Amino acid sequence: MEITGKVALVTGGAQGIGLALAQALGAAGAARVVIADLRLPDDTPQGVDEACICDVSDADQIANLIDHVEAGHGPIDIMCSNAGIATGMDIAFDNIAFADPEVWNRAWAVNVMAHVHAARVLIPRMKARGGGYFLHTISAAGLLSQVGSAVYSTTKHAAVGFAESLAIGHRDDGIRVSMLCPQGVATPMLEGLPDGPQLGDGVLSAQTVADAAIDGIRAERFVILPHPAVADYMRAKVDNYDRWIGGMAKLQRGMKTG
Repeated sequence: MEITGKVALVTGGAQGIGLALAQALGAAGAARVVIADLRLPDDTPQGVDEACICDVSDADQIANLIDHVEAGHGPIDIMCSNAGIATGMDIAFDNIAFADPEVWNRAWAVNVMAHVHAARVLIPRMKARGGGYFLHTISAAGLLSQVGSAVYSTTKHAAVGFAESLAIGHRDDGIRVSMLCPQGVATPMLEGLPDGPQLGDGVLSAQTVADAAIDGIRAERFVILPHPAVADYMRAKVDNYDRWIGGMAKLQRGMKTG
């Protein structure tokens, strides 16, 4: 997709990958860029046309946000569903299913249903307009796994499944989809996680990841991998799943013993 002249909405856009995405879209020629987040900085970030408060786990708030953006800035061409949370870490590995149902439900609401809520509103509008674009920030954990957090890994796998369904179900409507699946990125989210395999191939800046996303959108590439090694890990996983499970268990064993 050509980004020049397009209207873009970025959730989770107040910091990290989301803010870098918003600013990269503006630099790439987007006509209007709006960010949304639970908390916003005092001043609207440079390169952003408007900043809005939104809890993406709430379907009504997402619907209202989309209506607001389209009323003020025009039809949304690029929906960057970027907000996400990393919770449910058990670095002692005593019980991978230990997290309370509330933790699971919150992660499901943010990491999965936020994508669904935005798509449910925008798909009919994009179809009527002849097309549009969804960029879903997911994680390499959705393609591989997250050692120590079944909550994060499971919800990110579900997000991959929804992105696939969206891409298949509406390709003939002119709607394109990309999944942004980095490993370690220098963001506040990463700072809150214990060291693990996500650091093995280097920690990228949010700007580097955003630049990869821009390239992926322009090429209409479904899977965007800022860390190229992830593709090799995916091939190894598919080639011999049992060996891959054993390798991941070895990584966990190393984390457990320090």
